[in-house]
Amino acid sequence: MDLQLKGKKAIVTGGSAGIGLAVARFLAEEGVEVTIPGRDTKKLGQTIAQLRGALLSVETDLGTADGAKRLIDQVPETDILVNNLGIYESKNFADISDEDWLRYFEVNLLGGIRLARHYFPRMLKRNSGRVIFVSSEAGAETHPDMIHYGVTKTGQVVVARGLAEMTKGTKVTVNSVLPGPTRSEANDVFIQSLDFHT
Repeated sequence: MDLQLKGKKAIVTGGSAGIGLAVARFLAEEGVEVTIPGRDTKKLGQTIAQLRGALLSVETDLGTADGAKRLIDQVPETDILVNNLGIYESKNFADISDEDWLRYFEVNLLGGIRLARHYFPRMLKRNSGRVIFVSSEAGAETHPDMIHYGVTKTGQVVVARGLAEMTKGTKVTVNSVLPGPTRSEANDVFIQSLDFHT
């Protein structure tokens, strides 16, 4: 497949596993220079080693403002931003602490907002670019054991929609996608942690 992306630059957050890894692989095969940020140097190295193409890894924690700044300092421009980073867990609503809520907002929502706040205006100025928020079906139909996750995923849809309204008359697009459960290492661990015998 040739989507005429050769020579473009992309950032794929959460790109070392699951949906993010599949996106990074596809873009690299299309000739895109892909940057994969992440916290785990070893995992980033393994990811880069298994992919073909022009790839760069940046060790950083995008769940923090400093982590977003570190990425932006190293990669100040991009043509494609895929906000895929996300965490999830199953937890009773009454047990979700303020700290849990804040962590989910920082990683799942603010992580992508911080990057879009930097890259999106530059795309508008160039009149070219793509921003994609990888939300979840939980953003539309939230499971009662994952309300904090669902709230952040709904937030991503809202942010993407608001930014999309700002692209009228330009060649920039902003979209959100809402995939369902996806086979990944993290999802396998999550499923194994569930106790179906209670």
